Amino acid sequence: MPTIFTHALSGWILSKGLFSNMPKRFWLLSILLPLLPDLDVIAFRFGIPYEHVLGHRGITHSISFAIVTGTLVSFLGFRNLGYTTTRICLLALWFSLLTASHGVLDAMTSGGKGVAFFAPFENSRYFFDFRPIRVSPIRIEVFLGKRGLLTLWSELRWVILPLSLVSGALYLVLNRKRASR
Repeated sequence: MPTIFTHALSGWILSKGLFSNMPKRFWLLSILLPLLPDLDVIAFRFGIPYEHVLGHRGITHSISFAIVTGTLVSFLGFRNLGYTTTRICLLALWFSLLTASHGVLDAMTSGGKGVAFFAPFENSRYFFDFRPIRVSPIRIEVFLGKRGLLTLWSELRWVILPLSLVSGALYLVLNRKRASR
């Protein structure tokens, strides 16, 4: 899996490119939702194996989980702001994509057993053919060493820099359109 830093930064970077003048809860959710799927590591404490639908990279990494999460967060967290139903639905789509980004990044790593994108309907685990992101070491003493630095470098190179370029370009294009109105 990529580090928590990369998951969180990815959501924030993408959101900064597309959105402006959003409430603080939007920015907080843009950082937290890409982290949420890894709460499944608690399954290890209960003896649930990795390969189980409730195991690591199982249902919480699925498209279904992302859609349900994004929808609930949008309707529960933003309906009291006077947003139109259309705007809340667009937020639901955005938050679903941010939550799903976690599984997408995990499927691009060099380790683990794959991602159950289609759980709970089908529990097969998948990786992408393109897997340039080094899997993050779990133990802190390993993360603080050479392996951790190599992981951070691969994330910077393959995730943070490309997303920053795309986000920056989107920001420039959208702000130019906003300024011309």
